Amino acid sequence: MTGQPRRHSLRAFLSDLAARDDLATVVEPVSVVHQMTAVADRVLRTGGPVLRFEAPVLADGSRARVPVVANLFGTRARVAAGLGCGEDGVPDLGAFLAALRAPAPVTGMRDALARWPMLRAALDARPHVGKRAPVHDQVDETPDLTRLPVQTCWPGDAGPLITWPVVLTRAHDSAAEALHTYNAGIYRAQVLDGGRLILRWLAHRGGAAHHRTWARAGAPMPVAIALGADPALLLAAALPLPEGVSEIGFSGVLRGARAEMVPARTVPLMVPARAEMVIEGWVHPGETAPEGPFGDHTGYYNAAEPFPVMRVSALTHRRDPLYLSTHTGRPPDEPSVIGEVFNDLALPVIRAQIPEVVDLWLPPAACSYRIAVVSIAKRYPGQARRVMMALWGMLAQFSYTKMIVVVDDDIDPRDWNDVAWAMATRMDPGRDVTVLEGTPMDYLDFASPRAGLAGKMGIDATTKIGSETTREWGRVMAMSPEAETFAADLVARAGLA
Repeated sequence: MTGQPRRHSLRAFLSDLAARDDLATVVEPVSVVHQMTAVADRVLRTGGPVLRFEAPVLADGSRARVPVVANLFGTRARVAAGLGCGEDGVPDLGAFLAALRAPAPVTGMRDALARWPMLRAALDARPHVGKRAPVHDQVDETPDLTRLPVQTCWPGDAGPLITWPVVLTRAHDSAAEALHTYNAGIYRAQVLDGGRLILRWLAHRGGAAHHRTWARAGAPMPVAIALGADPALLLAAALPLPEGVSEIGFSGVLRGARAEMVPARTVPLMVPARAEMVIEGWVHPGETAPEGPFGDHTGYYNAAEPFPVMRVSALTHRRDPLYLSTHTGRPPDEPSVIGEVFNDLALPVIRAQIPEVVDLWLPPAACSYRIAVVSIAKRYPGQARRVMMALWGMLAQFSYTKMIVVVDDDIDPRDWNDVAWAMATRMDPGRDVTVLEGTPMDYLDFASPRAGLAGKMGIDATTKIGSETTREWGRVMAMSPEAETFAADLVARAGLA
């Protein structure tokens, strides 16, 4: 089989992965309470396949009727396949995202024709609205969510947690047909009981912004939650897209085909036609419940806090649906693997604003964004500090990055040995460390002295030039290319390595 796996539905994607021996079926009964997370976590850490659990066991010991799919994006290759580009095509997709943020003017017909693939992708992004859909094969307006195989991932969790939902919302003054105004976000949802969920959307996220518009109007807010959406919509909902770019529309770019949407059954919203399930319901003004604690991507449990309650009005699903799930925890986990690929997607955007950046790495072990190592083509004194400030101040996604290490372009920022050597030989703590106080920080960072506010540290591990030093700088040792070539040839011929 050639080409990338199909991405117009989750089951089509899984079918193609199965043909590539990248899908394993688990027929043994596995409990959704802790056991499923333990199995998926172990398989992810070995770079293993997608898992399909055929016999999920619910908390009460009964057998769930819906199979569970886990570890969907547990490898970089599967993330890239879900993006529709393959690992080699990630830089090109990143360049496309950069062009969306700041498109260059067309200089003539030749330039316009050269950009046709981008124009074609933009046309493909327009969603198609139909009337019938597989997700409406069965409609239940009095569902019991406790019968779904929703995982309780960690021993300290407050209860079952839906972990791969695409939550669809719109503002109060928008129309249900205006899909370009929708927000599609990945927000965890705690199952309170058979007919209620808690939606954990933070104040700066799109869903929360929409919620405020309905609350100001004193009206209940319609919400639809797509479970088992196609890979393109799942990843578009997770991407940090430019302001004003619709996740639903952009999924068409990733999919290579327009998103198929249909009217929901009990709420004024459009929903993905080929999702495995959709939960419909309403969030009423002022109705909240304590959400959590739950194990988070930091490797710690977050505290319980009040978030909006969703009253479920319907559950629609395909015949023989699948339930897509994941878990979060200390890296590596699926979010950190996705984050590695998104790191490479972000590079062209970063270079467009900070041209001297050569490469940047967000180590997954540092919760994917808490530490950044960036290499630059250094030309003048103070340039490393300027890059630090630019990353913290110009790019919103770095507002929670607590430490930035800047190195020269002869250092591989993705190699800790290289970075450690640069810090040991090119950095003086008294001169090259910048500390800021009282800056924005993820409130889940328990190291912060105050919730939401913390310090930041920048380390200049570049070669010091000009007025940065009064000493003559040392010369880096390197073997001659001729000697390296001779050695490589001799070692190969002699079988020495």
